[in-house]
Amino acid sequence: MPDIARIQKELETTGVDGWLLYDFRNRDPIAYGILGMDFGKFTTRRWFYWIPARGNPVRLVSAVEAGKLDSLPGEKKIYLSWRELHASLKAALGSAKKVAMQYSPEANVPYVSVVDAGTIELIRSFGYEVVTSAGLVQTFQALLDEEAYRTHLDAAERVQRIKDEAFAHVGSELRAGRTLTQYDVQQFIVRRFGEEGLNCMNEFPIVGTNEQPADPHFEPTPQNARPIRKGDTLLIDLWAKIEKPGAVFYDITWCGFVGNNPPAKYVEIFNVVRDARNAALEFIQARYAAGKPVYGWEVDDACRAVVEKAGYGRQFVHRTGHSIGEDVHWSGVNIDNLETRDDRQLVPGVCFSIEPGIYLVGEMAARSEINVFITPDGKVDVAGEMQKHLILIDVP
Repeated sequence: MPDIARIQKELETTGVDGWLLYDFRNRDPIAYGILGMDFGKFTTRRWFYWIPARGNPVRLVSAVEAGKLDSLPGEKKIYLSWRELHASLKAALGSAKKVAMQYSPEANVPYVSVVDAGTIELIRSFGYEVVTSAGLVQTFQALLDEEAYRTHLDAAERVQRIKDEAFAHVGSELRAGRTLTQYDVQQFIVRRFGEEGLNCMNEFPIVGTNEQPADPHFEPTPQNARPIRKGDTLLIDLWAKIEKPGAVFYDITWCGFVGNNPPAKYVEIFNVVRDARNAALEFIQARYAAGKPVYGWEVDDACRAVVEKAGYGRQFVHRTGHSIGEDVHWSGVNIDNLETRDDRQLVPGVCFSIEPGIYLVGEMAARSEINVFITPDGKVDVAGEMQKHLILIDVP
């Protein structure tokens, strides 16, 4: 059940006249999450739920699925024809001027921009200004409370331990003279997830050597697996959450080398991504210490500037970080001014990654990923250990 009073208070604060939530054929999981509805139940007809800044909500449903919004408060209106739908929508919105929807101007935040263009045109044709709900979505879906953050910290402790075990496993197997592939290491991690009560939601860890992780989303499989050998660079990216409703993911990437003398270029690019990661974190900390707002796109710029200065700007091919929540890629602010321009603010309660990478196609790659949470009192908190140096795996 949505907290209507809290939503209305936020609408008044932001100067928006109401929030129009809408779905057709299960297109908008955000709407279901905000309203506490089951996204898994198939929807064959359009429904709208109008939450005005003042007054009572309105439920607008098809006669074919008249009970679709019965779990929600508010006046219920049933339409039969498209003409009745249009007339009822206009009547429900009434004297409003600014109507928030899951829309983003110029698709700057495409993760939120899920309402189809035709429906946006329809609302505009009634004389209303459609504004983005991105800030509302972050406030009512992506901000973590104390209990949710505790699940993140719990996952952090377990995932960090499993990460250490995975690198140690590589060393022990190779020292014993046994063959070990990237896929074997991935499966070792997945098995340990199960033993530790963790769930990666069938999105499995990345384990790659040498040129493999130059594909940022490289997936080890039995078909592409090959023996890990002395002299290999090694990247492990792993994410999971505890088996508990409402639990929050933890997501990190660490780099190592099989041996004691890593190539100078590998050391260089790792140091650059480490320093870029630190620059992004320090930028956020400085803004909060000064009591100034900070936005996702700005943090991306601060991080990317370090990589560009080192001459690897074209090899940093993705955003600096993503929102983290009940899904590993959640609906809050992303650290991005490359793939999109995320102009949402980093407010207390947001959790996100900082993970710059340098990808040298055909050669090697380095990425360093941490998770950051803004506490209610404005502290910039990092869960778990931050990698400072390459892990060196001692093998004969």
